[in-house]
Amino acid sequence: MLNKDKLQRINELAKKSKSDGLSLKEQQEQKKLREEYLKNVRKSFKNQLSSVKVVDEQGTDVTPKKLKEEQKKNENNGPLH
Repeated sequence: MLNKDKLQRINELAKKSKSDGLSLKEQQEQKKLREEYLKNVRKSFKNQLSSVKVVDEQGTDVTPKKLKEEQKKNENNGPLH
């Protein structure tokens, strides 16, 4: 997760982009911060997905094979990073 300062800076740059526009340096900073933010979101989502179990109405585990394989792999390697 990004720290509060970085999230605040992302929001400042977005607001400034809409009102005044950004300098080249600010555009580069914004791009870097957005990439870091998306990387963290994807990592968090993968970690959540690694604990999902899909069950049908009859109580049968119908978790997709690919997800089960990833979960088994991650049990041996620890949490996703």
